Amino acid sequence: MRLLLTDLAASLSLLSRLPVRVDHGEAGQRSAKASWAWPLAGAVLAALAAIPALALTFLQVPTALAAGTTLLALVMLTGAMHEDGLADSADGLWGGWEPARRLEIMKDSRVGVYGVLALIISLGLRWAALTALLSTGAATFVAGLIAAAAISRAAMTVVMHALPPARPDGLAAGVGTIPASAARNAALVALLLSLGAGLGAGIAAVVAASLVALAVSRVARQKIGGQTGDILGATQQLSETAALIALSALLA
Repeated sequence: MRLLLTDLAASLSLLSRLPVRVDHGEAGQRSAKASWAWPLAGAVLAALAAIPALALTFLQVPTALAAGTTLLALVMLTGAMHEDGLADSADGLWGGWEPARRLEIMKDSRVGVYGVLALIISLGLRWAALTALLSTGAATFVAGLIAAAAISRAAMTVVMHALPPARPDGLAAGVGTIPASAARNAALVALLLSLGAGLGAGIAAVVAASLVALAVSRVARQKIGGQTGDILGATQQLSETAALIALSALLA
């Protein structure tokens, strides 16, 4: 139990802005091994993000507006780190002609047209899917949100295990090599959490997110030779979007 809490705290400290106290010495040593708990961290963030939407729904605020507050809460809880990764990945992967130039663009803090379009489309699709899920009731909404959040964090773990770091520095390289056991356990945790949305819907969400994560990893390998923190952020965003679409299509 102590190890579980340590790994969960390390995951929340890495993937969110929550003021989680961690022993940085112990957490640093287990940074890669603790990645199995990333889906659990996603579930915690999803549960917290659902609160404002449920409160506003109780007050009979329109569903779309209530769902939008969940999207806002997710962005605030994570400090928009995954959205930033998606924007940088879109700019770099499609704005450069060679790996070195693509990595240079991804490291640039400025956002280009590819990044802006990626954010607009991703946020729009997630908002629409969350609105559809919320319209079905509180239980379905919370279960679906937790499932998508867990699945998308597991996708990050698996992609990080499968691909080498594309650059010697940065977040992805700093975390270290993800063990196969951590990737397997992350996938198992995500699968179990996804079943809260129902067997068929949960499996559909896992399949949809997995296909998207596979596509992102293949593009990253071809264009920059591996993964970076930005690629992991893009993986999370796109796989979460795919999972939410699958869930809303089957449950709403």
